[in-house]
Amino acid sequence: MKKLSKLIMIGMLTALLLSGCSLPGLGGGSGETIKIGTVTTSETQTLGYIQKYMIEHYTDLNAEIVGNLGSSIVMHQAMVNGDVDISAARYTGTDLSGALHMDLVNDPDEAMEIVQREFQEQFDQKWYDTYGFDNTYVLSVRQDVAEKEGLEKVSDLSSVADKYQFGVDNSWINREGIGYDEFVKTYGFEFNKVFPMQIGLVYSALNSKKMDAVLAYSTDARLKQFNLATLEDDKHFFPPYDASPVASNELLQEHPEIDDILQKLVGKFDNDTIIELNYQADIEKKEPSTIAKEYLEVHNYFEEE
Repeated sequence: MKKLSKLIMIGMLTALLLSGCSLPGLGGGSGETIKIGTVTTSETQTLGYIQKYMIEHYTDLNAEIVGNLGSSIVMHQAMVNGDVDISAARYTGTDLSGALHMDLVNDPDEAMEIVQREFQEQFDQKWYDTYGFDNTYVLSVRQDVAEKEGLEKVSDLSSVADKYQFGVDNSWINREGIGYDEFVKTYGFEFNKVFPMQIGLVYSALNSKKMDAVLAYSTDARLKQFNLATLEDDKHFFPPYDASPVASNELLQEHPEIDDILQKLVGKFDNDTIIELNYQADIEKKEPSTIAKEYLEVHNYFEEE
């Protein structure tokens, strides 16, 4: 029995050594694992699983999700440290003020140009063109109110705002450069009263008529859940938060096929599409992995692209 145990132990050690030999960091060969980072939102989690299944569909590489990274800054540090190879979704406005410590800009093309250049030069990372959606601030009202008052863009509120209760995210109202005071200066009107509240409450407050207008996020599933109308930011006050994948150049040099895969995802998700995917996750409580797989099967993994 003692001899048998010794043989088993030797066999286990041999297996471990062989396994270790098959995982030389991110070097070539099948059996490797690409690490994809996501934060806590279902939006980034679904996109992370879409990347994972795309990589596994087109290559013999394995991919795993490094999930629930606490914030975009944590995600950024994980990329810099080499703990993850790909960020599932990064947002121009978030990383301009966060990772890059730069001022926000209102032109989407300029914002994209800056983050692509700076991430290449400072962090040796490739910031891809946008998925096609922009998760920014948006003013929202109920559909019946929009139709009754003829509200299509933010400027249309000027004739009714002095009677409106306006619910906003706590963190937005005093934000330097893009807070309420600057909003008033840009659009030239004020609401009757402004109510700071948790962002999760503004949607239900609007739906239950406790608020007349709210500041929402443009890809939030509750816009669909409560059938809320969004108003065009016709003076381009709010900065863009276009979403893109970001990958380390080290990974792309070792596996250029991943660059082709990530390019296939550019421009494939408009705001309506991402709201629908978020709705399935946040309201219908489907797993992001299931949503991602079903979405890719419907679109045949973008093989025709």
